[in-house]
Parts: sequence; structure tokens; C-alpha cells
Amino acid sequence: MHIDRRSLLLGTAATGLALSLPGCAPKVTPPNLTAILDTAATNLLREQPETATSLAVDEARAGGPFKARLSDISREGIARVRAVYNGVLTEFEAIDPATLSAQDVVSLQVVKTSFQNDADSLSIPHGGGANAPYVVNQISGAYTWVPDFLDSRHPITDRTDADAYLARLEAYAGMLDQESAIIAADAAANWIAPTFSIDGAIAQLTKFAALAPADTVLVKSLARRAAETPAIAGDAAALTAAAETLVRDKILPAYRRQIEALQAVRPQATQDAGVWKLQDGEALYATALRSQTTTSMTPDEIHQMGLDVLAELQGEMEAILQAEGLTRGTIAERVQSISRRPNQLYPNTDAGRAQLLADLNTQTAAITARMPEVCGTLARAQVEIKRVPDYIEAGAPGGYYQSAALDGSRPGAYYINLRDTSEWPKYTLPTLTYHEAVPGHHWQISIQQEAQGLPFIRTAMLGFNAYAEGWALYAEQLADELGAYANDRLGRLGYLQSAAFRASRLVVDTGLHAKRWTREQAIESMLTATGDQRSSIVTEVERYCVWPGQACGYMVGRQTLLRLREESRTAMGDRFDLKGFHDTVLVNGSTPLSVTEQLVRAWAKPA
Repeated sequence: MHIDRRSLLLGTAATGLALSLPGCAPKVTPPNLTAILDTAATNLLREQPETATSLAVDEARAGGPFKARLSDISREGIARVRAVYNGVLTEFEAIDPATLSAQDVVSLQVVKTSFQNDADSLSIPHGGGANAPYVVNQISGAYTWVPDFLDSRHPITDRTDADAYLARLEAYAGMLDQESAIIAADAAANWIAPTFSIDGAIAQLTKFAALAPADTVLVKSLARRAAETPAIAGDAAALTAAAETLVRDKILPAYRRQIEALQAVRPQATQDAGVWKLQDGEALYATALRSQTTTSMTPDEIHQMGLDVLAELQGEMEAILQAEGLTRGTIAERVQSISRRPNQLYPNTDAGRAQLLADLNTQTAAITARMPEVCGTLARAQVEIKRVPDYIEAGAPGGYYQSAALDGSRPGAYYINLRDTSEWPKYTLPTLTYHEAVPGHHWQISIQQEAQGLPFIRTAMLGFNAYAEGWALYAEQLADELGAYANDRLGRLGYLQSAAFRASRLVVDTGLHAKRWTREQAIESMLTATGDQRSSIVTEVERYCVWPGQACGYMVGRQTLLRLREESRTAMGDRFDLKGFHDTVLVNGSTPLSVTEQLVRAWAKPA
């Protein structure tokens, strides 16, 4: 899963613009399109200084100084971001696509689709919009990403950086209070997260708030890095003391206020898991699905796709289980019996976790060496594998990816949740690595960032959930096709279990939000379908409850890519080239699935 911890990747359905295809006569690019896109990027970076830091852009690109700021996530701040989207959409109305080059028509369509869906999502007047209806929950909110952002992405190379870190610590307290105000305002409109979501957030906030200031990552990070930086090593003690004071006097009180804000609305909360319970919940879910799948598929269509794909995958799982001599019990029961085998488990110790991470690095290196066989364009950025920070691991996903800095100063990062190593039987791990790192998210996003000839906003700032997660799920199958499991029958079972898990998501997400399933119904459905660990499934289902539609992008995207590949193979015959197919999909960056389809069909058409 590729997660921007500040906001979900947004994507929407096709806008209906005609797409100029390769081979058409080039048009003269009006100078205003480039200006509009560059200005839009700067305006968004001005509102999202964390993104500017993460991308390592300069102040000119970011619209001014940003190192000492955090985003304004108040209602007024959200309104400004939405105004940026709407302003650009208005400017696009004056552009005649017939005057654009083929690549610029693609850019127009991609950005218009993204901004329209972002604007539609933020038109929901509560929470964080249709894609994130509850501003604080067990998996999102400032407390889940700001500490890790400051520790892993805010650079400290001199005194200016260190002072900016301290300024951001103070701003963090204000951000927590902005969220607490929204929690209260939303509750007045009966817009409240489910009880289990509130309880999960309270538990994690309480764990952090109980720490001594000096024991928080917020202080330890600055203390460690200041001491290691020659230019400011002499100031390390004073900087550490300043950070401790801010954490004690500003941040921890803001944590306690957020806990109180959640406790105050908890009596009004219910166990109802789906967004159907919210005002205009059906329309909200439709907006989220359109954004997250970049299709117009209905909940019923997505639900049925999940059932159909799941049945096919379970047939393949059954064959492997039979070959393993496991003939009695349900698929879930037999898969769970393999997960409990001692030879499949890492010790739940620091040494066991270190060995697990070492094995993931070995798997990543091995598959990276195979990529020239299937891709003409290769990613250059490196990836490092990291443990999910322990202060958010209770509610965090099993794995997620964060992209590299554009200037090469920070590699991509693949995070894995190691709260309990029994959740990661050895046979499941290669597929996770192929999804999050190579050939999955790291490979795709790095190629996008390194692409030549695309506008900055497309290479660095925009992404579509169904494309990104669809590619990562497709990458799991690609690894299988490369022979990753040729001598590893259980590894292939792990791959099939992962795909079944994603197919089950289609069933569960639509079940929760459109068919009014309970949390418990969803958990039992996914357990039966996949045989995964109950603890992992509980975390996953609770995630779907607060991120409606996001989990549907994976399998919808994968099925689209597989269909396009087979259509191209049929149309091209002997001319079909797998490297060419992958390059066509990847070098154009993240696109709505409708645009991906048109690009592939243009590549595959007769010469």
C-alpha cells in the first residue's frame, strides 16, 4: 500500500476529454497550460509544506519558505486547498484540447481528473472529505504521521534546520488542536467515527501522552541528529532542552485535549461501521468509489467482481493445499495451520525482527536483478525497509511505502508492521515485498518521479489509487510469472492468499458501506475467504471502515491491467513485447484507468 500519511492518494473517473494518440500531428502547446500546471503545483505546495519537505524541492517551487511550517488543517485551510482545485478547473475550461500536443492532452486529462475528484471529495463539509470522513481515527490523524515525518523526513544538517524542527514542534500542537475542534464540530452534526475507531485512536494517543518528554521520538530524534551533526553538536544539549520544553508544555497537553475531545463524543458513537450511517452517506460512498477506482463501477458490480475473482483464486489455493497433503477442513483452516508451523515463524524478539528485515532486503535485491528482463525503463532510486514506528503500530496497516526525495537525498521507504512477527509467516513475505518495493510501489513511483518530459505536478505530486495499487497487485503476479515461486510452493500459496485478500476487499468494502454489513460480518467474511491471521484482518477491516473505497482500487486496477495486457497480446500477435507494455504503463506516470487504457491501446494498434 502506498500511503501519504497526510492525505490519501486521490483519483477519479475519466473526464471524457478526447485523448490525442501517438502518431497524430503535433500541436503547438499554448504557453498557459505549462504556467497553469506549474502555478497549481506551487499553490498546493504552499498549503502542504510537509510535501515540499518530503520531495526536497526549493523555496521557489514551494512558493516560499516551508521548513518551519506545518499545514493548516482547519476548515479554513481545507477551504483554501479546495479553492486551488476549483480555480485550476475553471482555468482548464478556457483551454481547447485541439490546440494541445498529444502529451499535453494527457496532462490536461490527468490533472483535471485528479483535481475534480479532490474538489468533490472536499465538498463534503465534515472530516477530511469523502475519502477520509473522520479527521481522527485509529489509522489517521496528525498523531499517526507527524512524529514519523519529523523523524524521518525533516532534515537536520545545520542550525537553521534544527530551529525549523523546533518551530514545527510548536506547530504540531496547533495542528492537534485544529483536529480536536473539527471532532467537536462534526459531532454536533452527528458525524462521528465508529466506537472501535475512537477507542483505537484514544489508546494510541494515550500511549504516546504517557511518555516522558525525553522518551518521545520528537525529542530523541532531534537529540540524536544534533549530536551527530558537527555544525550543531555543541548546541545539542540546548536544542534537546528546547524540544523537551515544547513537548512537555505544548504537545502533550494537546494530546490530552485530543483524547478529551474523543472521549466527549464517544457516548454518541455507535458500532455502525459503514458510511451509510452518515448524512448523504450513499452519495459520499459513490464519490469515494469514483475517486479510488477511477471507474464508474457501482457497489454491486464491484462486489460481484470480488466474488468472481475470489472463487478463481481459491481454486488455485485448493490445488496447492491438496499437494501439501492438507485435505481436511476449509481453505481458511488449512492455510492457518501452515501459518502456525514453527518453521514459518520468526521469533517475536528484536533478533527475530532483525532477521525478518534482513530476509526482506535479500528478496528485494534478488527481484531487482530480474527487472531488466521485463522492463526497458529501470528505476534508479534505492529503497530501504523499515519497521513501522511502535507508537502507531497498533492501528497501522501491515505494510506501506513512502516515496524517495526527488533530489536523491532520501531513498524510498517500505515500512512493515512488526508489532507481532506471528502475523508474518515466512511464506507470505515475498509477496508483500514485491507489492511494496520491487516491482511494486517503489519501482512504479520511482520511474514516475524520474520520467522525462512530464510536468512536475505529474511526476512528483499526483497519484491515482487504482493505478498505483493496481500496478502493485499486478507486480505480485509479475513476480510469480518471473518464476519467483518456481521452487517455493508455499511462497506461491502466499501470493494467492494475498490476491484473495485483495479480492475479498471488494466484497467487504462494498458490504460495509453499501450493504450495511457490521464490522463482525466483514471480519468473518475475510477470515473465511483468506485464512489470514484474525489480528491482521481486524486491523484491515477497521481501516476500510474509515477509508471508504480505498481498498477497492487494488483489484479493480489489477484486473484492468491484466485485461489490457491480454487485449494487446491478441491485437499485436508476434509484435507484442512485454517490456513495451510495461514501459507504456509506467513511463506515463500515474493516470486514471481510462487514460491508461487509451495509452495502451494506442501503443498496441497496428503500425
